[in-house]
Amino acid sequence: MDNLIFIIHYPLSIKKMFFTTIYPITNTKITNLSHAEQVEKMIDGGAKIIQLREKHHAPKDFYADAKKALEFARKTSVKIIINDRLDIALALKADGVHLGQDDLPPEYAREILGANAIIGFSTHNVAQALEAVKLPIDYIAIGPVFPTKTKSNPDKIVGLEGVKQVREAIGDFPLVAIGGITLENFTDVLNAGADSAAIISDLFLDIDNIAKRMKIFLDTSKVI
Repeated sequence: MDNLIFIIHYPLSIKKMFFTTIYPITNTKITNLSHAEQVEKMIDGGAKIIQLREKHHAPKDFYADAKKALEFARKTSVKIIINDRLDIALALKADGVHLGQDDLPPEYAREILGANAIIGFSTHNVAQALEAVKLPIDYIAIGPVFPTKTKSNPDKIVGLEGVKQVREAIGDFPLVAIGGITLENFTDVLNAGADSAAIISDLFLDIDNIAKRMKIFLDTSKVI
């Protein structure tokens, strides 16, 4: 289950998106490392798709950092997704954007970024997930699965049962689980029906060995 290829559900074109079971997300506050530095370490560990998330720095600073991260990733086949900031994703010609419930509606993001962009969309319950799969997006995220400290006002915990319910509701639509996922519980999340697990805090428990932890996550997922 390590290397998955999905046929995208966007109706106007057929395109492919490469996912691994681990979907790492950057965090400058936890690591005190730039997005570019984190991306380099994640790629060394085997990451194939990385989301850049920035909630604290000024847009111009995030733009400059994301540009360096994208330049490094462009030397490989790794995809870079920008969290929330459609303007930065567009300006940098990133591989895509991940949007939340309160962000610009995905249909407008699709018009702006075009058919080839990867667009992800956050959901927090079955009802939202059912509405999301009707949108011109490539994957949905469900969470938080477990308690998380990376958001100041997290939504209600969905648990493993919530992941199972969303999987049953949306069929084979690409599903990423997020929120409080660790090396100890991520296989449970995949077994509950998620195609991929977004990892943040637990990837950074040892800042000097991010690549090593990335490899451990990926290697562990191969036995599922």
